[in-house]
Amino acid sequence: MAAHLTETYACVPATERGRGILISGDPKSNSILYTNGRSVIIRYLDRPLDVAVYVEHAYPATVARYSPNGEWIASADVSGMVRIWGTHNGFVLKNEFRVLSGRIDDLQWSPDGMRIVASGEGKGKSFVRAFMWDSGTNVGEFDGHSRRVLSCAFKPTRPFRIATCGEDFLVNFYEGPPFKFKLSHRDHSNFVNCIRFSPDGSKLISVSSDKRGILYDAKTGDMIGELSSEDGHKGSVYAVSWSPDSKQVLTVSADKSAKVWEISEDGKGKVKKTLTAPGSGGVDDMHVGCLWQNDHLVTVSLGGTISIFSASDLNKTPLSFSGHMKNVNSLAVVKKEKMILSSSYDGLIVKWIQGIGYCGKLERKVNAQIKCFAAVGEQIVTSSFDNMIWRVPLHEDQCGDGDCIDVGSQPKDLSIALLSPELVLVSIDAGIVLIRGTKVVSTINLGFPVTACTISPDGTEAIVGGQDGKLHVYSVNGDSLTEDAVLEKHRGTITVIRYSPDVSMFASADANREAVVWDRASREVKLKNMLYHTARINCLAWSPDSSMVATGSLDTCVIIYEINKPASSRITIKGAHLGGVYGLAFTDECSVVSSGEDACVRIWRITPQ
Repeated sequence: MAAHLTETYACVPATERGRGILISGDPKSNSILYTNGRSVIIRYLDRPLDVAVYVEHAYPATVARYSPNGEWIASADVSGMVRIWGTHNGFVLKNEFRVLSGRIDDLQWSPDGMRIVASGEGKGKSFVRAFMWDSGTNVGEFDGHSRRVLSCAFKPTRPFRIATCGEDFLVNFYEGPPFKFKLSHRDHSNFVNCIRFSPDGSKLISVSSDKRGILYDAKTGDMIGELSSEDGHKGSVYAVSWSPDSKQVLTVSADKSAKVWEISEDGKGKVKKTLTAPGSGGVDDMHVGCLWQNDHLVTVSLGGTISIFSASDLNKTPLSFSGHMKNVNSLAVVKKEKMILSSSYDGLIVKWIQGIGYCGKLERKVNAQIKCFAAVGEQIVTSSFDNMIWRVPLHEDQCGDGDCIDVGSQPKDLSIALLSPELVLVSIDAGIVLIRGTKVVSTINLGFPVTACTISPDGTEAIVGGQDGKLHVYSVNGDSLTEDAVLEKHRGTITVIRYSPDVSMFASADANREAVVWDRASREVKLKNMLYHTARINCLAWSPDSSMVATGSLDTCVIIYEINKPASSRITIKGAHLGGVYGLAFTDECSVVSSGEDACVRIWRITPQ
C-alpha cells in the first residue's frame, strides 16, 4: 500500500494585533505568498485547493517575495535570516544569508532581480541592508533610522532608489547603487507601516497609523500630495498596494474597511470605493494586509479571513475563505455529508468538505478555548481549560444554544457513547466523570492518575489509561463502574485509546512511542511491535471497516498499519505536519485526514499496491 497527498486545506496568515502584515504575489502565475509559523504558503487565487508549503525555516517566517521573473522566492524569518529558493522542482535552496541581527519585517527585490533590500529590527546594529542576491555582499550604507524599520521599497525603474519607513515616524530616501542617504521626511505623526513605489516608477506612497497616506515624487523624493481626508480611514492604515496601471491604490485599515483611491497625476488621492468584507463587526474584522494583483483585490483580516474582490467590478460580493491560524488539535468526521470538523485550541471550529475545501466557521455563542473535541450526529461536545464541558447542538451549519456542565476539575480526555450519545465519559486527574444529558451522574475516584479514556458505543464498557501505562477495563452498570481487568503492555503514559468501529478490538498508544491493538473479547494483544514513531503518539484513528489503524505523532509522521498484516508492512507518511500531528480521522476506507501544529488540514489517499 502507498499513501499520497490529495488535498491541503491551508492555514491562514499569522496576524498580530496593531501590526500590518505584508503579503505578496506573482502576477504571472496568479499566486499569493504569506507566512504562518515556520511555513511559507503559496496559494493560487483561481484554484483555492492548490496549495504548496515551504517548511525549511528554522524560526517563524515573517515575509516572502517572488523575484521579478517569478523563478525564485526570498523569504525571511524572525532571526534575521533570508533564504532564497526556487519555485520549481522541490524548492531547491539557492542561498541563505544572515542579513539583520533581529526580526525582518519587509524585503524587496530590485527590478533586475540582482539585489535584495531587507528591513526590520536591528538590535543596536543597522535596521536596513541591501545585498547582492547571489553573493550576499553589501550594496550601500543605510543610516538615518533610530527604531525598527517596518517597510522598505525598491524603485522599479532606473535610476534606482530605495525608500524605507518605520517606528521613528520617518520616511527615508536613498540613492544608488551603492546606496547612500539622500533625504528624510517627518510628515507622519505615528508609526509608518508600509511604503510602496508605483509600478511605473513615478510615485511613492507611505501609509501610517496616523490614518494618513502621503505621496512623493519617486525620483527626487519630494512630497507631492496626500490621500484626501474626506471619507478617509478612521483607524491606523496598515498596508497599501498599487494597481498595475499605477493610477489607483488599495489601502486597508483598523477601521474594518479597505478603500480604493484614484491617484491624480499631481499626486492627490480621492476615494473611489470603500470595500467592506462581510463579518460580525468584531475585532477580527480589522483589515491588516492587502494586495492588488491583476484583476484581484486581496485583503486579509485580523482573524485571518482572506477576501478577494474583483477590480473590474467593485460591487461584486467578494469571495472569502479562511482556516486555522493555530495548532489544529482535533478532527471529527460527520458522516452525513462527509463533512470534516476541525478545531484549534483558540476556540475556532472550521467546516471542510472533501473536494470543495473551506465551508465556513461554526460560530458558538460562547467562544471558549478548546482542549478536547468530539462530534456525533447532530451535536458536538467540547471541553475547555476551565473545568467546563459544553454540549452544543448542530442545526444545518450553525450551532444552537449550548449547555455547559461543570465537572469540578480540568478535563483530560472525553469520549461519547456513539449509540447512546447522551452518555459522555470524561477523565479528570484523579478519576472519571460520567455525564448523562446535561447532568453529572457520578464522579469516581479511581486512585491513580488518569490520562486517557474511552467508552464503548453501547455505553456498557469503559477503558481508562493511566500515567503508569496500565489499561483498566471497567463495565458500566447504571452509574457505577466495576473493574474487570488490568492490561499491562505499555511502558509510557497512555495518551489515547479508541474502539474499532465494529467493536471487536481497541487500540491504545503511549508517550513512549508505542501503539498496541487488542482483541476485545479475549483481551489479548492482536497486533504488536507497533514501534515505528520516534516520539510521543498524540492521536489514532480506525478505518470505518476496522481493517486499518493510523497513528499520528509529535515526530511529524503518520503511520498506517493493517490489522491482518505484521506491523513491519506499514505505510509511513513522513513530515505530514511541521511541528507534530495532533488530529487524525478516516473519511472512508481509503482516505485519511490529518491535522497538526502547522494549522493545516491534509487529506491522504491510500492506494493498494
